[in-house]
Amino acid sequence: MLVPGACAVTSHPHPSPHPHPAPALSPGFAAAAGIGHPGAGGHARAMAEGEDMQTFTSIMDALVRISTSMKNMEKELLCPVCQEMYKQPLVLPCTHNVCQACAREVLGQQGYIGHGGDPSSEPTSPASTPSTRSPRLSRRTLPKPDRLDRLLKSGFGTYPGRKRGALHPQVIMFPCPACQGDVELGERGLAGLFRNLTLERVVERYRQSVSVGGAILCQLCKPPQLEATKGCTECRATFCNECFKLFHPWGTQKAQHEPTLPTLSFRPKGLMCPDHKEEVTHYCKTCQRLVCQLCRVRRTHSGHKITPVVSAYQALKDKLTKSLTYILGNQDTVQTQICELEETVRHTEVSGQQAKEEVSQLVRGLGAVLEEKRASLLQAIEECQQERLARLSAQIQEHRSLLDGSGLVGYAQEVLKETDQPCFVQAAKQLHNRIARATEALQTFRPAASSSFRHCQLDVGREMKLLTELNFLRVPEAPVIDTQRTFAYDQIFLCWRLPPHSPPAWHYTIEFRRTDVPAQPGPTRWQRREEVRGTSALLENPDTGSVYVLRVRGCNKAGYGEYSEDVHLHTPPAPGTTQTVDTTAVPRTPPWRHRHPSLS
Repeated sequence: MLVPGACAVTSHPHPSPHPHPAPALSPGFAAAAGIGHPGAGGHARAMAEGEDMQTFTSIMDALVRISTSMKNMEKELLCPVCQEMYKQPLVLPCTHNVCQACAREVLGQQGYIGHGGDPSSEPTSPASTPSTRSPRLSRRTLPKPDRLDRLLKSGFGTYPGRKRGALHPQVIMFPCPACQGDVELGERGLAGLFRNLTLERVVERYRQSVSVGGAILCQLCKPPQLEATKGCTECRATFCNECFKLFHPWGTQKAQHEPTLPTLSFRPKGLMCPDHKEEVTHYCKTCQRLVCQLCRVRRTHSGHKITPVVSAYQALKDKLTKSLTYILGNQDTVQTQICELEETVRHTEVSGQQAKEEVSQLVRGLGAVLEEKRASLLQAIEECQQERLARLSAQIQEHRSLLDGSGLVGYAQEVLKETDQPCFVQAAKQLHNRIARATEALQTFRPAASSSFRHCQLDVGREMKLLTELNFLRVPEAPVIDTQRTFAYDQIFLCWRLPPHSPPAWHYTIEFRRTDVPAQPGPTRWQRREEVRGTSALLENPDTGSVYVLRVRGCNKAGYGEYSEDVHLHTPPAPGTTQTVDTTAVPRTPPWRHRHPSLS
């Protein structure tokens, strides 16, 4: 994937037509060579410099495109657990991938013991060192001893006294970090999963193309280590030329080991069946799983559609190639859709901000109404309080006048001293009425006003419920066609209703089309009637002897809801024609104008 000439670009990041200072030239020689003044030689040199700069620019553009493509592909090569490049990835039943070490770590955290797969998949040669092993192994945390003991007692793992192949084998569930779902691994756990060798090869090619991690060093050299030139799958180690000869002496069995390219991720030559350690040769379409010869004859795949792996390879490769060709041939469409999505993102941001402002304005309006109501209620309480205080103050003054030495008692005592009978009768008559009212008030004492304001308590239960249930308006649910009241004659009468708990609809849209006509290329075309008020409608002048399909959907401020289920209606044949009519489709009722006079 590297562009030819890239090495020259990287070794000279600032190219120049004169990388080293040129010696001084005499004026005559310079004039003869065409240097120092405009001429044929200067023009040719300028053209050469322009071509060099154009070539350099094209190479840099290609490198930028390759770098961008590599960075985009790197997202596909990262493990969802450790967020590092895959190392010995396993294919989960949900088709997602995860590093084997990460999978063992996840199962350990989940409390599953003894289901981490084959630990020999890590480099185990004598030359392997902690630096060559996976860095995630040192970060793994095993469950605590008390948790292990509790798990073993509860039936997890294998321990003395536990029988293999019990009637109820343990079901191992793995939480897939990609799809956020629990996938069943079976009783064997990770040992029953296939290793994704293709993904390993892609990761290795990616590392080599972008030079991730630098050169691979020989694992057998003493410091300073030399760069590795060979790898050995059987020894699971990388060697320089001298170390390879030293550890593969002539005449021994190791001399027959086939050298490979140096790598830190050793993998088997072919994909092996995890159950029988045999090379897979067939593909089970029913289970969608690669199988070996032994798996093929087992009862597990009895009656399944099994095909040779060559056929499955060719079929899947053709499908993938066709899909990829279609995508690459429609890059303009992809770019157009990206622009549309970006425009949708901008509209979403603007619409979301507008929705926030509208909600804030409505809530502020509710607050203003509540504040106005609060002021009105407080004013009513204040007026009632002042009225009661005035009445109680007058009653207090009346009772104070009854005290000894007060004005009314003293005045009455002085009136009693009057000896002129006519004058006494004249003055005492009015005084007696006041004294009588005071005496009655004293005998039947009761405050002139109550101190309780219970009648001013507010019952906000309904309002609080409404505020609690305050939510965004939902679109109407799909209407339900009333088949008992829907029929077709020379007009089609359609009747529907909303479900009981559906939000209200402001108006409805009716769509209908004929189904007994040849289909036209392209999407299905419906005839539409917009903004229908009420829950019934008449469709006039339908074609006779035809089959119509109709559907309805409601609309309110939140938008359009879902369509109702389609209903099929048969219109009767034209007069004077002979046609067999399905009596179950045409109801035996009078014409619509007689049955529904209010709609005529």
